[in-house]
Amino acid sequence: MTRIEPLSDLDAPLSWVSPGVRDKLAKLGIQTSQDLVLHLPLRYEDQTRLYSLREAPLGQTVQVEGVVTETKIQPRPRRMLLCTVDVRGEPLQLRFFNFYPSQLKQLSVGTRIRVLGEVRRGIFGAEMPHPRYRVVRDDEALPAGLTPVYPTTAGLAQRTLTQLIERALRDTDLSDTVPDVITLALKLPPLASSVRLLHTPDPRIPSNALEDRSHPAWRRIKFEELLAQQLSMRKHRQRRDSVRAEALPHYEALSSRLLAALPFHLTGAQQRAWSEIRDDLARPHPMQRLLQGDVGCGKTIVAALAALQAIESGAQVAVMAPTEILAEQNFNKFRAWLSPLDVSVVWLAGTQTKAQRREAVAKVASGEAGVAVGTHALFQSEVEFARLGLCIVDEQHRFGVQQRLALRRKGTGQDAESEPHQLMMSATPIPRTLAMSFYADLDVSVIDELPPGRTPVVTKLLADTRREEVEQRILDACMQGGQAYWVCPLIEESEALQLKTA
Repeated sequence: MTRIEPLSDLDAPLSWVSPGVRDKLAKLGIQTSQDLVLHLPLRYEDQTRLYSLREAPLGQTVQVEGVVTETKIQPRPRRMLLCTVDVRGEPLQLRFFNFYPSQLKQLSVGTRIRVLGEVRRGIFGAEMPHPRYRVVRDDEALPAGLTPVYPTTAGLAQRTLTQLIERALRDTDLSDTVPDVITLALKLPPLASSVRLLHTPDPRIPSNALEDRSHPAWRRIKFEELLAQQLSMRKHRQRRDSVRAEALPHYEALSSRLLAALPFHLTGAQQRAWSEIRDDLARPHPMQRLLQGDVGCGKTIVAALAALQAIESGAQVAVMAPTEILAEQNFNKFRAWLSPLDVSVVWLAGTQTKAQRREAVAKVASGEAGVAVGTHALFQSEVEFARLGLCIVDEQHRFGVQQRLALRRKGTGQDAESEPHQLMMSATPIPRTLAMSFYADLDVSVIDELPPGRTPVVTKLLADTRREEVEQRILDACMQGGQAYWVCPLIEESEALQLKTA
């Protein structure tokens, strides 16, 4: 969102708000007056009219007004607060399943309240389960327009939030920072009028335009958010390009030998991904690239070619995977491809003996090992690289941010301003990976072509009643020399989830 400059010290951490309320606002991400102004309604309620119980439509939220005639706590079968309200001569029972002792006093006999909720017809007459209410005067006027409902947290009432936002709106300058030529061309209303309208909508505005956020005021807010996001991406990219990394030129000798020894040719998609990675590694800024593609598309060979480019430049490579099985698969592939090229590939994992681990750590520290493959063991304190130039992280979404940073810091050495290049691999575009790409933290290379001769994947969904057919099909396939794997949603029995276990 575009920066809003306040007229006074209201941009300070809400010094005019009590500490208790300030703590609750902080849970909503509200720390300044600007945050309050931009805390926009989640939805709107029509509190402009009062219904009688007879005219109140069933299944809809309505507002009624009446006087409390009885309030009591019902202990059984479930403890609840019951309050009877006289609404134009008809009784309405309010049921509160969660309540505070103070509500007994607040809802004392003779108190006039406005109640918002859904009227239901029970065996004892009209009732409202857990409605919202507030105490009113006999002559208190109804709102002129729709009432905004804000996202809130426990202990922070809508009324309190509304009052805080009203004050912030009075005291905050909503001057536009987007040039008029842009807003006029896009037919966008001014920021100030848009924000104020969304907090206090004109009663003539159709409620559906506010609810589905198609009103021009909402369009202006969406524009501000997208503009801010685009600007932040640009600034983030500039910061990334200000960090140094060792440029790793492509000398081709080792990669040409590897490609010549392979029993297959790279697909067009693999060559395209390899070209993008090759160019990134040659730049003096750290590569942050995601290599994405289905299982079996050939991501690992592209990663091996990237590793060779780093090795030919005199740098070391770390290849990290989240599980020992996956890490061992990578180790076997890298060793089979790179050992004939006189590149030393070592293995680091938690299951090694002390002697094996000590030997591997020594080779990494001396620079003898060109490639170190392993699990979380790679970023442990005793592991020191002589010249780490490239980190390859397989199934990167299964590592935390701090874990990936810990591996990356192995390459900074004495130069805190320099970082190794980083290549991440993932078979699935999970939301966090997409978010990292969206926020300019990653460039993406996609291998969208399977090697020739691969049988297309056929997906079928069968009812549990056909389980025996599935088992027989698997048995037949295995008897003919094939293999199968069976994925279970749970490892052990669970009382909470009725799912099959391994």
